[in-house]
Amino acid sequence: MLFSEPIIKIDPELCTGCRRCAAVCPVDAIIGEPGKPQEVDAHRCVVCGQCVQICTVYAADSLESGDTLKNKRLQRGQLPSVREPLFAAYSAGQVPEVKRALADSALYKVVQCAPAIRVSLAEEFGLPMGTLTPGKMAAALRHLKFDRIYDTNFGADVTIMEEGTELIGRVMSGELLPMFTSCCPAWVKHAETAAPELLDHLSSCKSPMQMVGALVKTYGAKQNGVDPAKIYSVAVMPCTCKEFECSREEMEVDGLREVDVVITTRELAQLIKDAGIDFVNLPDEPFDSPLGIYSGAGSIFGVTGGVMEAAIRTGYELVTHETIPNLQLDFVRGEEGLRTATAKLGDLELRVAVVAGLKYVSEILKQVKEGTSPYHFIEVMGCPEGCVSGGGQPKLLLETLRKKAYQARKSSVYRHDSHQQVRKSHENPAIIKLYKDFLGEPLGHVSHHLLHTTFHSREKMSPNQALGVKED
Repeated sequence: MLFSEPIIKIDPELCTGCRRCAAVCPVDAIIGEPGKPQEVDAHRCVVCGQCVQICTVYAADSLESGDTLKNKRLQRGQLPSVREPLFAAYSAGQVPEVKRALADSALYKVVQCAPAIRVSLAEEFGLPMGTLTPGKMAAALRHLKFDRIYDTNFGADVTIMEEGTELIGRVMSGELLPMFTSCCPAWVKHAETAAPELLDHLSSCKSPMQMVGALVKTYGAKQNGVDPAKIYSVAVMPCTCKEFECSREEMEVDGLREVDVVITTRELAQLIKDAGIDFVNLPDEPFDSPLGIYSGAGSIFGVTGGVMEAAIRTGYELVTHETIPNLQLDFVRGEEGLRTATAKLGDLELRVAVVAGLKYVSEILKQVKEGTSPYHFIEVMGCPEGCVSGGGQPKLLLETLRKKAYQARKSSVYRHDSHQQVRKSHENPAIIKLYKDFLGEPLGHVSHHLLHTTFHSREKMSPNQALGVKED
């Protein structure tokens, strides 16, 4: 699937040229002179949406009236929100398409929600930052007439089974090390553009979102007795680049798109408000089985270092055949920047690095290119504090508020993990059943077909091709 226009755009009629967007862009994709409208370099852009998060335009700053600004938002398919300001940098939303699908009785509507959504959605309804609302979120999605409510956290648990097995295999063989994570689409696109010669170092795993998408139209379809061709698969993500990821040509299963459309946290809030749902007073409801059952390890994918921590929890026990002594791995937890550590897995000393924010990955890439990297496993997240700070999350005007929100969301994610009865991916009973009844074993024939992918260089593509935009 190709888009008719880029996902991230800057409206030249609204842009005042303040260049705050350029200051937060991790790949220098914003071009333009101060005081003049800015443009997005489509080839460099990784669709992370950090420019969208920081951009704010008021009527007084523009030649247009407030009513005209609101009309522009409506033309973009974005419903007005009293909590979300108007802005020049924006992502072209998919709310109208989802509304049409929800009204189509011929479609079997399935939705999945990323780990970071349940700790941020409540902010759009006036609740305190970091309020944890998985039950209200599931209830709201049923009110919106989704037939099944699944969880990307389940896909995170599957990812650990596949990626952990892949990592152990690489470490034992000494081949293609270090191994990079591949669940952040902004990072993957950056690697394809800036370091295509290193793509074999990325894990071949699809992201948790795409894994759930593939399983929805195979395993889930069989469980529900539904024709896969009639399934309309929606993903609610904190990330604007997930829309780009789901459009990649290789993200298909047996000729069907794994995920048909992605909406952001902000867009889900718009859908709920537009439907007149009283989110704050909704009673909690559960996710649907089996693709809605997850471990604590699955839930921490929403924060930087979470993929690494989840992988080590399972990797330790796969390597040593012993119970990991401590589930809280503080040495991979943190904020924006680069963190390194050595994790002891029995006799194996696993050297790891966690990169939070793409602007910190250049030195790591240089080391790998030169053959001097000391690491076995490297997690890279495009946004400064992982998915909780994604470009599709609730928009906050002040930097102090953003920092407060990120900290509250992270604390809520870790608290959610600590309260789970099962906190390791390989102990999730739904995961055990999935492999027993359907996948067989990690990296086996079925899982390789459904859950793994390849990456390709975008170095010589045109800017439009690099962003998956149709060319005339």
